[in-house]
Amino acid sequence: MAHILLTEDDEAVRAFVRRALEIDGHDVTLAEDGGAALEILQSGEKFDLLLSDIMMPVMDGIGLALNVARDYPTLPILLMTGFADQRERAHNLEAIIYDVVPKPFTLAEIRKAVREALAAGPRKPEA
Repeated sequence: MAHILLTEDDEAVRAFVRRALEIDGHDVTLAEDGGAALEILQSGEKFDLLLSDIMMPVMDGIGLALNVARDYPTLPILLMTGFADQRERAHNLEAIIYDVVPKPFTLAEIRKAVREALAAGPRKPEA
C-alpha cells in the first residue's frame, strides 16, 4: 500500500488517524508539526501522500503545504482541520492540495479521503 507522512500535533488524533490508515495496510510515518515533517522529507524518505493538520505549533499545515509544493512538487497533500477559518485559508491553495478534511471525522471518513487522494495520483507540478 502507500507510505504516508502524517503530521498532527494532537497525540490522540495522531494515534486515531494512524490506526485508521494502518487498517488499510498503509505504512505511516509520524511528525508532530510541520518543521518535523520537513526534516523527515529532507532525509530522503519517499512518501505517496502528506496528510497534515492545519493548526500546529512551529510550522502550521499551510506553511508545510507551501514548502512541500515547492520542494516536492508531485507529492499529494491532504489537509485536516477543525476550524472553519483555517479551512478558508486552505481554500486558496486548491492548486497544491487535494482537499481539506473537516474535523471531527470518523474512521471511515478519513480512510475514504486518503483513498481518494491516493487514487488521484501525484500532483501535477505547476509550470
